[in-house]
Order: sequence, then structure tokens, then C-alpha cells
Amino acid sequence: MTGIIILIIIVALIVFIVGIYNTLVTLRNRYKNAFAQIDVQLKRRYDLIPNLVETAKGYIAHERGTLEAVIQARNQASAASVKAAANPGDPASMTALLGAESVLTGTIGKLFALAEAYPDLKANQTMAQLMEELTSTENKISFARQAYNDSVMTYNTSRETFPNVLIAGPFGFTEAALFEVKVEAEREAPKVSFK
Repeated sequence: MTGIIILIIIVALIVFIVGIYNTLVTLRNRYKNAFAQIDVQLKRRYDLIPNLVETAKGYIAHERGTLEAVIQARNQASAASVKAAANPGDPASMTALLGAESVLTGTIGKLFALAEAYPDLKANQTMAQLMEELTSTENKISFARQAYNDSVMTYNTSRETFPNVLIAGPFGFTEAALFEVKVEAEREAPKVSFK
């Protein structure tokens, strides 16, 4: 009789541990999927930027430094995004991505400021359409970021609560990093106004 009770306790413990493990796997996969949604929008953004720069080149050719800075910042952000997508939630990857995105947002802001100074460029339909698409993409990135951060928070909370914390460490469930903006000025999407 004692042997049956011990066997039942062992089986119940195994089922309990498997349940916690499966929950942590599910939550980790959710935040990775949420990051994939950010990645899709970032790629769309990175694809729009060269078209925006090409359209602007004809009008502000003497502002070559700004145009090159936008492309360089786009390439760095794209590379950081690829690295972060390989391991979403990794604090170092997320920090690198946030830094690259911050630089890109700043250079796009400079490009938009230059565009304001050129009436012909402001009136260009292609430029206006590209800037509208970029603004729409920025909004989608914000929503995807929120979904990612919500998923990370749920995962991290589950990982840190008792008794899950006893299983998370030994099975390699490390803390995931949020995709958060550290500098207040970087919290806003680039302003687009061609009115």
C-alpha cells in the first residue's frame, strides 16, 4: 500500500512538473511569435526607407550626408533586427536593436525636416505616399511592440513565480528582455506633415 501511495505521488509530481514545463514553453513561444510580428513591420520599414531616400535624392542632392546617414542607420538597424530575431528576448540583442532603431528614427526625423524645407519635394506624390506608408508602419510597430512586451511580461511573471521558478532555471528558461524605449524623445514616431 505504501508503495502505491509513493508511486501516485511520484506520478503526480512528474505530471505537475511536465505541466509547468509545457506552460513555460508555450509562453516562450508566444513572445517569440510576438517578436516575429515586430520583425515583419521592421522589415517593411527598412524596405520603405531606400525608396524614400531615392525619391528625395533628386530634390535634395546637395544634402548627401543626411541621405547617406539614413541609409547607414537603416542598414545597422536591419542587421540588429536580424540578430534580435535569432534570439528574441535576449537582453544584449534587444539593447543593440533599440540603439540602432533610435539612431534610425533620429536620421529619418532629419530627412523629414529637410523635406519640409523643399516645397517641390513636399508636393511630390510619391514622397507623400511613402511618408504616409512609413507613418502607418510606425504605428503597426508600436502595436506589435506592445503585444511583444505583454507576452514577455506574462512569460517572465510565470517564470518567476513559485513553483515555476524551481523548474525554469534548471530547464534553461531565462528572463526575456522587453522592447522598451529608454529615452523619452525616442518614444514618438517621426512627424510627417506635408500640408
